[in-house]
Amino acid sequence: MLRSAIYTCAVVAFLHSLWPTPASAQTRVSGPASQCQAIAEALPSATFASFTPAAIPVQSAGEEVTITYIGHSTFFIETPGGVSIATDYNGWYKPPRMPTVVTMNKAHPSHYTLTPDPAIEHVLHGWSDDGKPAEHHVLVGDTYIRNVTTDIRAGYGAMEPDGNSIFIFEVASLCIGHLGHLHHELDDSHYAQIGRLDVVMVPVDGGLTMGAQSMSRVVTRLRSALILPMHRRGPPIDDFLSMFDETFDRAFADSNSVVVSLRSLPGKPLIYILKGV
Repeated sequence: MLRSAIYTCAVVAFLHSLWPTPASAQTRVSGPASQCQAIAEALPSATFASFTPAAIPVQSAGEEVTITYIGHSTFFIETPGGVSIATDYNGWYKPPRMPTVVTMNKAHPSHYTLTPDPAIEHVLHGWSDDGKPAEHHVLVGDTYIRNVTTDIRAGYGAMEPDGNSIFIFEVASLCIGHLGHLHHELDDSHYAQIGRLDVVMVPVDGGLTMGAQSMSRVVTRLRSALILPMHRRGPPIDDFLSMFDETFDRAFADSNSVVVSLRSLPGKPLIYILKGV
């Protein structure tokens, strides 16, 4: 009985540690932090019922999200509720209409702008200027947006802590992740914070971020159903594709857009190269 009580307290304490804190300047979501985080994996032998934060609208697995490749690392995500998001927004690659939300990373100026259009309602930086990791827990319409920080290369081979963010968009029962300008392989703590990613946008430049082999290990570990390459500069896409065995499918799209829902996700991981990549 005592052992059971102690274990129960430990589980409660762990869940409490995932609860959003008041530290972020962004709009916070009350209730559990994420539907996509792999909480059960962090506590072996523990089984948790799924839950949905009361503040997040109930979503249907049949709802569709449209993802359009704009250029470089910028995708335009359109949700069933009418929210539009531009990733790694720099102002050069123009979405078809003004986005509701833009996310940015600062590894290079091609991944951010300090003068975004004032009409953009939410501008989310993947870095912080106060020496602390950027932290976002933002609810916009039918979409919950959070981030997991990673380090970036700085001068003379040093690493700058928390200079990049992997942004995660939870919408229509999907977990959609954008790796940003990822400079190093992820560790177990990163994977635990990320949780499940049904769709992942991954840089395939072969070295400006990471080498193809290192990036392929990240993709393999994430086990996403749909992998969308981006940020290809120089090496042919085949260099990236050659890193994967027959457990992954490959396809070249005849469009720069893909429509995805939880029910339409491929059963076998698919690397899907949108037009323009």
